[in-house]
Order: sequence, then C-alpha cells, then structure tokens
Amino acid sequence: MMQNHLTVDLGSRSYPIDFGQKLISTLGQRLRSLALRGQTVVITNETIAPLFLAQVETSLRDAGYPILPILLPDGEIYKNNNTLQQIYDRLLEHRMERSTILIALGGGVIGDMTGYAAATFLRGVDFVQIPTTLLAQVDSSVGGKTGINHPLGKNLIGAFYQPRLVVCDLDSLATLPRREFVAGMAEVVKYGLIHDRDFFYYIRDHLEAINRLTPEPLLTVLHTCCAIKGRIVSADERESGQRALLNFGHTFGHAIETLTGYDQYLHGEAVGMGIVMAADLSRRLGWLGQEEWLDITQIIRRVGLPDKIPPLSIDAVLEAFSRDKKVHGGRPRFVLLQGIGRAVVTADVPESLLIEVIRDHASG
Repeated sequence: MMQNHLTVDLGSRSYPIDFGQKLISTLGQRLRSLALRGQTVVITNETIAPLFLAQVETSLRDAGYPILPILLPDGEIYKNNNTLQQIYDRLLEHRMERSTILIALGGGVIGDMTGYAAATFLRGVDFVQIPTTLLAQVDSSVGGKTGINHPLGKNLIGAFYQPRLVVCDLDSLATLPRREFVAGMAEVVKYGLIHDRDFFYYIRDHLEAINRLTPEPLLTVLHTCCAIKGRIVSADERESGQRALLNFGHTFGHAIETLTGYDQYLHGEAVGMGIVMAADLSRRLGWLGQEEWLDITQIIRRVGLPDKIPPLSIDAVLEAFSRDKKVHGGRPRFVLLQGIGRAVVTADVPESLLIEVIRDHASG
C-alpha cells in the first residue's frame, strides 16, 4: 500500500493532505487521530454514492461516528443556491449542532458546496474533503475556496474556509470516466505552466504512464500539484497576491462555462481551452516564445483536451471577463506566461488582442 503526506501550513488552521491507496477505508481512524468528535454528515451525489458511500459509512461506523448521508444530483448545473438550500434543510431537519462534521465525498462541485455549507451553517462547522476526481484531488479540494455558481458567473458566491483534512485515495481514480480524468489533467498541466517548468516536462514525458494510472507517476503528480498549491495558499490564503496565479486559464475558462450554461463542458475542459487562449495571448504580447507555445498546444492535444472554443459572441465573452473575480478598478486581470513555469497577473492587455484571441480560437 503506497501512502504519502503533506501539510498546508496555516498556523492553527493547518491541515494534512494524505495520498495513497486504500485510504477511504481508514477515514474513521483519521478523524479520530485529529480529535474530531460529533455527528458526521456525508454529502455526495447520485453517481458517487453507489461507488464509495458504503465504504465511507463502514469506516465511520467502525470508529463510532453517527452518520447522516445527503445525496445530491450530479453536475455543475446543480452547483447553485437551490442545491445548497437542500443541504441546509437536511442539516436543520436533523438538528445538527456545531460539533457536526461535514464530509465532502465527490468531485469539485460536491467539495465546493460542502465547504460553503460548512462555512455558513451555524456560522461554521468542521469539514473534510474526500475528493474522488483527479481535478478535485490536484486542485479544488485544497486551499479552502468554497462556493456556488450564479447565472451571471462562476463561483461568484462563496467563502474562504479551510478543511480539517483532505484524503486523496488513488484507487478512486480507477472509477472515473475517461472524459473526467482528461478534464482533471488541465489543472495538472496548469501547475507546471505557472510554477514548475521541470514538472511540465515531467508530465509530457510520463503522460502515457499517468493515463494508465501507474501509481508512482500518479502519486508524483498529486503530490507535486498539492505541494505547489499548499505553498501558495500558505503564503496568500485569501488571494491578495500570488494565489491569483492559480487562476491561469480560468478567466477564459469561466467565461466559456458561464456562456454555455455550465452544462456543455466539464470545468477542466473549459480550463484546457482557457490555457491555450491565455498562452496564445502571452505569445502575442511577446512574452512566450514560439517553441514553448507549441509545447503547450501539443500537450493539451495529447492529453485529449479541446483547444477550440464554441462560436461565442465576442461582446458576451468580454462582458463575462468584466464580471470575473479578479477585476480590479473595473479592469479585468489575466494570468499570463513569461515562459513555461513563470506566470504573472496583469491588467495591461489591449482589448484588440483579446478580440483576436477569442476570434482565432473559436470553432466554426
């Protein structure tokens, strides 16, 4: 059994991230080791529940925890206030107290909504992340960004609220549909592009083994991504500075998701398109060399991510940029590259270049 571990250093709110195989069955013991006591509420969805809920419940029951499962519909289109209210309703109906522990069992949507419910229910209860998708394991389960979508934009309602524990069980990735795994690879590639040139080329050179879920390279991917994010979050928890770099590809990607109603693309697919567009914008600004630009586009295609956006209205895309969370002083800010492994945040982007990128990357 392979295991690994790191800590997100936030002083009294620090928490462990555990990686390995066969970890879900040890959840109850891990909660005990952190001295977490109280009713456990396992929030999951209709797709994940048949795969892992019984295993989680057995582990919790064996460790002496009372359990309440809450099953939600599956999909980004349900990451909204109506679904959040369903969580609150169940918690209140069962008279949950401040000692309650919310457990997010699923991908990024479940993790974000569970975290936001934990941040706001009774003004804050403990929560634990058990991410079951690649995207959630390498990115969304770590760092304490929680929230829901709004029809006018993605993740515009939420809170910074850190989990007490993150458990990344590699075995859960074997249950992922191919499309979901590919979507998660967008975030993996992102970490190499913004922070670690050597890691970017490690991904390129080990892509076939990663795709086969070979434990050693897969563990390297999970650990490297979470270590990078953990260091950034430790230095800038509330995104006043360098944490914004984690949004590389996301300004474009969120606009695509919003304008297609959250139901046409997976989040990682939209981020993949956003990575290509942000890299091209960097190239047109003269910041990214042609060879590196080709390396980026080639790996996105090799991973299997889309590199063309749907034929969206340019004005609608620009309007979506204006509602992005990184807008400052009325100007959208973009995370761009000054080389592979070197990202910067800038608002100094001519609108004419943005229009060219949107137009040239649209399909049809």
